[in-house]
Amino acid sequence: MKVLRSSIFRAVCAIVVGALLVKYREQTVTWITVLIGVIFLVSGIISITAWYSAKRKGGAEGVDLYDAQGNLLTPPAPPFPIVGLGSVILGAVLALFPNSFVNGLMYILAAMLILGALSQFFNLTVARRFAKIGFVWWIVPTLVLLIGLIAIVKPSFIASAPLLVLGYCMIVYGAVDLIDTLKIHQCRKELRKVKREK
Repeated sequence: MKVLRSSIFRAVCAIVVGALLVKYREQTVTWITVLIGVIFLVSGIISITAWYSAKRKGGAEGVDLYDAQGNLLTPPAPPFPIVGLGSVILGAVLALFPNSFVNGLMYILAAMLILGALSQFFNLTVARRFAKIGFVWWIVPTLVLLIGLIAIVKPSFIASAPLLVLGYCMIVYGAVDLIDTLKIHQCRKELRKVKREK
């Protein structure tokens, strides 16, 4: 059941992001970039705060404990979280200057489409073991894969609005993934029912 819910959630997210890209292209990309920046920023701040708290806690005791041989028993101060600082800097840059990363986000969305199409191919291949999968079901993942590859390799082929095309593709991918998920779940249920009756 968790797999079904996760697949449905993924499909709905793809439809929503695709619809937002179609309706509000530039604003959606900007806000997605800002959101990614805020996530990095918050995780970095949490990391640095945890380091500061641990350092302060260790320093508050102010007493170093040694064993009989003169070895220090108290734990050393935790190292400064360089990755956390990097996250804060990257997050701040993404959140404050999102427009400089818009082109990069197009490649990320195209890569997500490619991964989604490959996932659909895998799901259809698995479903062939217990259900008949017609030729039509393979068309949409193939088209989504091709458009994702074209968007990465030669974005100029997708006219002047690659984000619009990617948005429509995400809507189609999400809808087909949702249908595939429900159909595969139904086929599995029927197969289990037939096995129980035997």
